[in-house]
Amino acid sequence: MTGPAAHTFTIAAVPADGVGTEVVTAGRAVLDALAAASGGAFAFDWTEFPWGCGYYERTGRMMDDDGLDALKGFDAIYFGAVGWPSVPDHISLWGLRLRICQNFDQWANVRPVHFHPGITSPLRKADDTPLDWVVVRENSEGEYAGLGGRNLSGRGPGNEVALQTALFTEKGCERIARFAFELARGRERKKVSSVTKSNAQQYGMVLWDETLSRVARDYPDVETESVLVDAMSAKFVLRPEDLSVVVASNLHADILSDLGSALAGSLGLAASANLNPERRFPSMFEPVHGSAPDIAGRGLANPIGAIGSAALMLDHFGLSAEAGRVRAAIEATTAAGVLTPDVGGKAKTGDVVASIIDQLSS
Repeated sequence: MTGPAAHTFTIAAVPADGVGTEVVTAGRAVLDALAAASGGAFAFDWTEFPWGCGYYERTGRMMDDDGLDALKGFDAIYFGAVGWPSVPDHISLWGLRLRICQNFDQWANVRPVHFHPGITSPLRKADDTPLDWVVVRENSEGEYAGLGGRNLSGRGPGNEVALQTALFTEKGCERIARFAFELARGRERKKVSSVTKSNAQQYGMVLWDETLSRVARDYPDVETESVLVDAMSAKFVLRPEDLSVVVASNLHADILSDLGSALAGSLGLAASANLNPERRFPSMFEPVHGSAPDIAGRGLANPIGAIGSAALMLDHFGLSAEAGRVRAAIEATTAAGVLTPDVGGKAKTGDVVASIIDQLSS
Protein backbone atom coordinates (compact mmCIF):
# COMPACT_ATOMS: atom_id res chain seq x y z
CA MET A 1 0.00 0.00 0.00
CA THR A 2 1.49 3.32 -1.04
CA GLY A 3 1.30 6.55 0.91
CA PRO A 4 0.39 10.01 -0.36
CA ALA A 5 2.30 11.40 -3.33
CA ALA A 6 5.22 13.72 -2.71
CA HIS A 7 3.48 16.36 -4.83
CA THR A 8 -0.13 16.48 -5.97
CA PHE A 9 -1.01 18.80 -8.84
CA THR A 10 -4.58 20.10 -8.89
CA ILE A 11 -6.07 20.29 -12.38
CA ALA A 12 -9.40 21.70 -13.51
CA ALA A 13 -10.72 19.59 -16.38
CA VAL A 14 -13.06 21.41 -18.80
CA PRO A 15 -13.94 18.89 -21.55
CA ALA A 16 -16.64 21.22 -22.96
CA ASP A 17 -18.09 20.05 -26.28
CA GLY A 18 -18.04 17.26 -28.85
CA VAL A 19 -14.82 15.28 -29.03
CA GLY A 20 -13.44 17.48 -26.26
CA THR A 21 -14.96 15.08 -23.75
CA GLU A 22 -13.28 12.11 -25.43
CA VAL A 23 -9.79 13.58 -25.75
CA VAL A 24 -9.75 14.99 -22.21
CA THR A 25 -10.66 11.53 -20.93
CA ALA A 26 -7.80 10.14 -23.03
CA GLY A 27 -5.28 12.64 -21.71
CA ARG A 28 -6.34 12.08 -18.13
CA ALA A 29 -5.85 8.32 -18.54
CA VAL A 30 -2.29 8.83 -19.80
CA LEU A 31 -1.39 11.28 -17.03
CA ASP A 32 -2.88 9.06 -14.34
CA ALA A 33 -0.94 6.07 -15.69
CA LEU A 34 2.23 8.14 -15.59
CA ALA A 35 1.53 9.18 -12.00
CA ALA A 36 0.73 5.62 -10.94
CA ALA A 37 4.13 4.51 -12.20
CA SER A 38 6.01 7.36 -10.50
CA GLY A 39 6.45 5.52 -7.21
CA GLY A 40 4.59 8.23 -5.32
CA ALA A 41 6.68 11.08 -6.71
CA PHE A 42 3.60 12.92 -7.98
CA ALA A 43 -0.14 12.61 -8.49
CA PHE A 44 -2.97 14.51 -10.12
CA ASP A 45 -6.12 15.67 -8.38
CA TRP A 46 -8.83 16.29 -10.97
CA THR A 47 -11.94 18.43 -10.71
CA GLU A 48 -14.22 18.38 -13.76
CA PHE A 49 -16.44 21.31 -14.72
CA PRO A 50 -19.54 20.74 -16.92
CA TRP A 51 -19.31 23.98 -18.89
CA GLY A 52 -19.80 24.29 -22.64
CA CYS A 53 -22.59 24.54 -25.19
CA GLY A 54 -24.78 21.96 -23.45
CA TYR A 55 -24.48 24.00 -20.27
CA TYR A 56 -25.39 27.13 -22.27
CA GLU A 57 -28.54 25.50 -23.61
CA ARG A 58 -29.61 24.65 -20.05
CA THR A 59 -28.61 27.89 -18.32
CA GLY A 60 -28.00 30.62 -20.92
CA ARG A 61 -24.33 30.77 -19.81
CA MET A 62 -21.22 29.04 -21.17
CA MET A 63 -19.80 28.82 -17.64
CA ASP A 64 -20.84 29.74 -14.12
CA ASP A 65 -20.86 33.44 -13.28
CA ASP A 66 -18.23 32.74 -10.61
CA GLY A 67 -16.38 30.25 -12.80
CA LEU A 68 -13.17 32.27 -12.99
CA ASP A 69 -13.00 32.41 -9.19
CA ALA A 70 -13.51 28.65 -9.11
CA LEU A 71 -10.57 28.12 -11.48
CA LYS A 72 -8.08 30.49 -9.85
CA GLY A 73 -6.83 28.07 -7.25
CA PHE A 74 -5.87 25.24 -9.59
CA ASP A 75 -2.35 24.50 -10.76
CA ALA A 76 -3.56 24.21 -14.36
CA ILE A 77 -6.61 23.91 -16.60
CA TYR A 78 -6.99 21.00 -19.05
CA PHE A 79 -9.40 22.00 -21.81
CA GLY A 80 -11.10 19.94 -24.52
CA ALA A 81 -12.84 21.84 -27.32
CA VAL A 82 -15.62 24.39 -27.51
CA GLY A 83 -18.41 24.76 -30.07
CA TRP A 84 -21.63 23.11 -31.20
CA PRO A 85 -23.96 23.81 -34.13
CA SER A 86 -26.81 24.91 -31.86
CA VAL A 87 -24.79 27.79 -30.33
CA PRO A 88 -23.28 30.64 -32.39
CA ASP A 89 -19.49 30.33 -32.44
CA HIS A 90 -18.84 33.85 -31.16
CA ILE A 91 -20.97 33.10 -28.10
CA SER A 92 -19.32 29.77 -27.33
CA LEU A 93 -15.77 31.02 -27.87
CA TRP A 94 -16.05 34.31 -26.00
CA GLY A 95 -18.21 32.79 -23.30
CA LEU A 96 -15.72 30.13 -22.28
CA ARG A 97 -12.29 29.72 -23.85
CA LEU A 98 -11.53 33.39 -24.54
CA ARG A 99 -13.09 34.40 -21.24
CA ILE A 100 -10.56 32.22 -19.45
CA CYS A 101 -7.60 33.26 -21.63
CA GLN A 102 -8.30 36.97 -21.40
CA ASN A 103 -9.10 37.16 -17.70
CA PHE A 104 -6.19 34.94 -16.69
CA ASP A 105 -3.80 36.92 -18.93
CA GLN A 106 -2.64 33.78 -20.71
CA TRP A 107 -0.69 35.92 -23.14
CA ALA A 108 1.68 33.32 -24.60
CA ASN A 109 0.12 30.59 -26.73
CA VAL A 110 2.68 27.93 -27.70
CA ARG A 111 1.81 25.61 -30.59
CA PRO A 112 4.51 23.11 -31.65
CA VAL A 113 4.49 21.83 -35.23
CA HIS A 114 5.83 18.30 -35.02
CA PHE A 115 6.12 15.62 -37.71
CA HIS A 116 5.49 12.15 -36.24
CA PRO A 117 6.99 8.93 -37.56
CA GLY A 118 4.51 6.71 -39.35
CA ILE A 119 2.25 9.61 -40.37
CA THR A 120 2.31 10.70 -43.99
CA SER A 121 2.61 14.44 -44.48
CA PRO A 122 1.11 16.09 -47.58
CA LEU A 123 4.43 17.94 -47.76
CA ARG A 124 6.84 15.94 -49.91
CA LYS A 125 9.82 17.65 -48.30
CA ALA A 126 8.92 15.96 -44.99
CA ASP A 127 9.91 12.59 -46.48
CA ASP A 128 13.63 13.34 -46.33
CA THR A 129 14.06 16.64 -44.42
CA PRO A 130 13.94 16.96 -40.62
CA LEU A 131 11.18 19.46 -39.85
CA ASP A 132 10.26 20.78 -36.41
CA TRP A 133 9.20 24.26 -35.43
CA VAL A 134 6.99 26.05 -32.92
CA VAL A 135 4.51 28.87 -33.38
CA VAL A 136 4.36 31.43 -30.57
CA ARG A 137 1.08 33.32 -30.63
CA GLU A 138 0.41 36.61 -28.86
CA ASN A 139 -2.71 35.50 -27.02
CA SER A 140 -4.09 38.54 -25.22
CA GLU A 141 -4.62 41.36 -27.72
CA GLY A 142 -4.05 41.90 -31.45
CA GLU A 143 -6.99 41.06 -33.68
CA TYR A 144 -8.81 39.13 -30.90
CA ALA A 145 -8.91 41.94 -28.35
CA GLY A 146 -12.69 42.11 -28.61
CA LEU A 147 -12.79 45.85 -29.23
CA GLY A 148 -15.41 47.33 -31.55
CA GLY A 149 -19.13 47.23 -32.06
CA ARG A 150 -22.09 47.26 -34.41
CA ASN A 151 -24.01 50.49 -34.99
CA LEU A 152 -26.40 52.38 -37.24
CA SER A 153 -28.86 49.50 -37.68
CA GLY A 154 -31.62 52.06 -37.19
CA ARG A 155 -30.91 53.41 -40.66
CA GLY A 156 -32.55 50.33 -42.10
CA PRO A 157 -31.47 47.13 -43.87
CA GLY A 158 -28.07 47.30 -45.51
CA ASN A 159 -26.87 50.30 -43.49
CA GLU A 160 -25.43 48.71 -40.34
CA VAL A 161 -21.71 49.29 -39.63
CA ALA A 162 -19.40 46.90 -37.77
CA LEU A 163 -16.03 47.94 -36.37
CA GLN A 164 -13.48 45.36 -35.22
CA THR A 165 -10.40 47.02 -33.76
CA ALA A 166 -7.05 45.26 -33.42
CA LEU A 167 -5.11 46.29 -30.32
CA PHE A 168 -1.31 46.38 -30.27
CA THR A 169 0.46 47.66 -27.18
CA GLU A 170 4.19 48.06 -26.77
CA LYS A 171 4.00 45.98 -23.58
CA GLY A 172 2.13 43.18 -25.33
CA CYS A 173 4.51 43.15 -28.29
CA GLU A 174 7.59 43.23 -26.09
CA ARG A 175 6.63 40.45 -23.73
CA ILE A 176 5.72 38.02 -26.52
CA ALA A 177 8.92 38.94 -28.38
CA ARG A 178 11.09 38.23 -25.35
CA PHE A 179 9.22 34.97 -24.76
CA ALA A 180 9.97 33.91 -28.35
CA PHE A 181 13.65 34.83 -28.13
CA GLU A 182 14.09 33.01 -24.82
CA LEU A 183 12.42 29.94 -26.32
CA ALA A 184 14.70 30.12 -29.37
CA ARG A 185 17.80 30.21 -27.15
CA GLY A 186 16.91 26.73 -25.90
CA ARG A 187 16.47 25.19 -29.36
CA GLU A 188 19.03 23.63 -31.67
CA ARG A 189 18.32 26.28 -34.31
CA LYS A 190 18.46 29.63 -32.53
CA LYS A 191 16.23 31.65 -34.79
CA VAL A 192 13.10 33.81 -34.46
CA SER A 193 10.90 34.54 -37.47
CA SER A 194 8.59 37.47 -36.81
CA VAL A 195 5.37 37.56 -38.82
CA THR A 196 4.03 40.96 -39.82
CA LYS A 197 1.80 42.82 -42.26
CA SER A 198 3.16 46.31 -41.71
CA ASN A 199 3.09 47.15 -45.41
CA ALA A 200 -0.71 47.32 -45.21
CA GLN A 201 -1.36 47.77 -41.46
CA GLN A 202 0.70 50.87 -40.87
CA TYR A 203 0.01 51.43 -37.18
CA GLY A 204 -0.33 48.30 -35.07
CA MET A 205 2.00 46.12 -37.09
CA VAL A 206 4.61 48.85 -37.43
CA LEU A 207 4.65 49.03 -33.63
CA TRP A 208 5.04 45.23 -33.65
CA ASP A 209 7.98 45.46 -36.07
CA GLU A 210 9.71 48.24 -34.18
CA THR A 211 9.33 46.44 -30.85
CA LEU A 212 10.57 43.10 -32.22
CA SER A 213 13.56 44.85 -33.77
CA ARG A 214 14.42 46.57 -30.48
CA VAL A 215 14.10 43.37 -28.46
CA ALA A 216 16.23 41.47 -30.99
CA ARG A 217 19.21 43.66 -30.10
CA ASP A 218 19.21 42.06 -26.64
CA TYR A 219 19.62 38.61 -28.23
CA PRO A 220 22.66 38.84 -30.53
CA ASP A 221 23.05 35.06 -30.34
CA VAL A 222 19.64 34.51 -31.97
CA GLU A 223 19.13 34.86 -35.71
CA THR A 224 16.16 37.07 -36.59
CA GLU A 225 14.01 37.66 -39.63
CA SER A 226 10.81 39.59 -40.34
CA VAL A 227 8.42 38.05 -42.89
CA LEU A 228 5.08 39.29 -44.21
CA VAL A 229 2.26 36.92 -43.28
CA ASP A 230 1.41 36.04 -46.87
CA ALA A 231 5.05 35.24 -47.58
CA MET A 232 5.24 33.23 -44.35
CA SER A 233 2.28 31.08 -45.41
CA ALA A 234 4.23 30.24 -48.55
CA LYS A 235 7.40 29.62 -46.53
CA PHE A 236 5.57 27.07 -44.35
CA VAL A 237 5.09 25.03 -47.52
CA LEU A 238 8.18 25.82 -49.59
CA ARG A 239 10.96 26.32 -47.00
CA PRO A 240 9.80 24.89 -43.66
CA GLU A 241 13.31 23.64 -42.87
CA ASP A 242 14.27 27.30 -42.35
CA LEU A 243 11.87 27.69 -39.40
CA SER A 244 12.50 27.30 -35.67
CA VAL A 245 10.43 29.77 -33.61
CA VAL A 246 7.71 31.69 -35.45
CA VAL A 247 6.18 34.56 -33.45
CA ALA A 248 3.01 36.23 -34.67
CA SER A 249 -0.03 38.20 -33.61
CA ASN A 250 -3.20 36.53 -32.38
CA LEU A 251 -4.91 36.08 -35.75
CA HIS A 252 -1.83 35.42 -37.86
CA ALA A 253 -0.47 32.76 -35.49
CA ASP A 254 -3.89 31.14 -35.17
CA ILE A 255 -4.05 30.61 -38.94
CA LEU A 256 -0.39 29.71 -39.46
CA SER A 257 -0.35 27.14 -36.67
CA ASP A 258 -3.32 25.35 -38.24
CA LEU A 259 -1.46 25.32 -41.54
CA GLY A 260 1.57 23.84 -39.80
CA SER A 261 -0.52 21.10 -38.19
CA ALA A 262 -2.16 20.25 -41.51
CA LEU A 263 1.29 19.95 -43.07
CA ALA A 264 2.27 17.57 -40.26
CA GLY A 265 -0.70 15.41 -41.16
CA SER A 266 -3.77 16.48 -39.18
CA LEU A 267 -5.15 19.10 -36.82
CA GLY A 268 -5.76 16.19 -34.48
CA LEU A 269 -2.01 16.06 -33.79
CA ALA A 270 -1.66 19.67 -32.66
CA ALA A 271 -0.98 20.49 -29.02
CA SER A 272 -1.01 23.91 -27.40
CA ALA A 273 -0.38 25.74 -24.16
CA ASN A 274 -2.02 29.01 -23.11
CA LEU A 275 0.51 30.34 -20.63
CA ASN A 276 0.49 32.99 -17.96
CA PRO A 277 4.30 32.97 -17.65
CA GLU A 278 4.29 35.02 -14.44
CA ARG A 279 2.08 32.29 -12.88
CA ARG A 280 -0.31 34.83 -11.36
CA PHE A 281 -3.09 32.65 -12.80
CA PRO A 282 -3.30 29.01 -13.88
CA SER A 283 -2.27 28.24 -17.45
CA MET A 284 -4.51 26.25 -19.78
CA PHE A 285 -3.56 23.32 -22.01
CA GLU A 286 -5.69 22.19 -24.95
CA PRO A 287 -5.54 20.50 -28.34
CA VAL A 288 -5.85 22.86 -31.30
CA HIS A 289 -8.63 20.93 -33.06
CA GLY A 290 -12.27 21.85 -32.66
CA SER A 291 -15.22 19.94 -31.24
CA ALA A 292 -15.79 17.94 -34.49
CA PRO A 293 -19.56 17.37 -34.16
CA ASP A 294 -19.48 15.02 -37.17
CA ILE A 295 -17.47 12.37 -35.32
CA ALA A 296 -18.33 13.17 -31.69
CA GLY A 297 -19.27 10.14 -29.64
CA ARG A 298 -18.03 7.64 -32.21
CA GLY A 299 -14.62 6.93 -30.67
CA LEU A 300 -12.80 8.20 -33.75
CA ALA A 301 -11.19 11.35 -32.34
CA ASN A 302 -7.42 11.59 -32.50
CA PRO A 303 -6.23 12.01 -28.89
CA ILE A 304 -2.62 12.88 -29.76
CA GLY A 305 -3.19 16.64 -29.73
CA ALA A 306 -4.71 16.44 -26.25
CA ILE A 307 -2.02 14.06 -24.97
CA GLY A 308 0.69 16.29 -26.44
CA SER A 309 -0.95 19.19 -24.62
CA ALA A 310 -0.72 17.14 -21.43
CA ALA A 311 3.02 16.82 -22.10
CA LEU A 312 3.24 20.62 -22.33
CA MET A 313 1.46 20.76 -18.98
CA LEU A 314 4.06 18.42 -17.50
CA ASP A 315 6.78 20.76 -18.78
CA HIS A 316 4.97 23.63 -17.04
CA PHE A 317 4.98 21.63 -13.81
CA GLY A 318 8.74 21.09 -14.08
CA LEU A 319 8.31 17.42 -15.01
CA SER A 320 10.31 17.66 -18.22
CA ALA A 321 11.63 14.09 -18.10
CA GLU A 322 8.08 12.78 -17.77
CA ALA A 323 6.94 15.04 -20.61
CA GLY A 324 9.69 13.53 -22.74
CA ARG A 325 8.47 10.04 -21.90
CA VAL A 326 4.94 10.93 -23.03
CA ARG A 327 6.25 12.35 -26.31
CA ALA A 328 8.39 9.26 -26.87
CA ALA A 329 5.35 7.05 -26.23
CA ILE A 330 3.37 9.04 -28.81
CA GLU A 331 6.21 8.61 -31.33
CA ALA A 332 6.41 4.88 -30.70
CA THR A 333 2.64 4.57 -31.15
CA THR A 334 2.51 6.39 -34.46
CA ALA A 335 5.61 4.56 -35.69
CA ALA A 336 3.85 1.27 -34.91
CA GLY A 337 0.94 2.30 -37.14
CA VAL A 338 -1.64 2.76 -34.37
CA LEU A 339 -3.40 5.64 -36.11
CA THR A 340 -6.89 7.13 -36.11
CA PRO A 341 -8.76 7.70 -39.41
CA ASP A 342 -7.72 11.36 -39.75
CA VAL A 343 -4.14 10.20 -40.34
CA GLY A 344 -4.96 7.22 -42.50
CA GLY A 345 -5.44 4.53 -39.87
CA LYS A 346 -8.30 2.44 -38.50
CA ALA A 347 -7.61 2.68 -34.77
CA LYS A 348 -10.15 4.03 -32.32
CA THR A 349 -9.38 6.70 -29.74
CA GLY A 350 -9.07 4.05 -27.03
CA ASP A 351 -6.63 2.01 -29.12
CA VAL A 352 -4.24 4.95 -29.36
CA VAL A 353 -4.54 5.65 -25.63
CA ALA A 354 -3.89 1.99 -24.76
CA SER A 355 -0.83 1.94 -27.00
CA ILE A 356 0.61 5.10 -25.49
CA ILE A 357 0.09 3.79 -21.97
CA ASP A 358 1.66 0.47 -22.97
CA GLN A 359 4.66 2.32 -24.44
CA LEU A 360 5.01 4.29 -21.20
CA SER A 361 5.17 1.11 -19.16
CA SER A 362 7.75 -0.48 -21.46
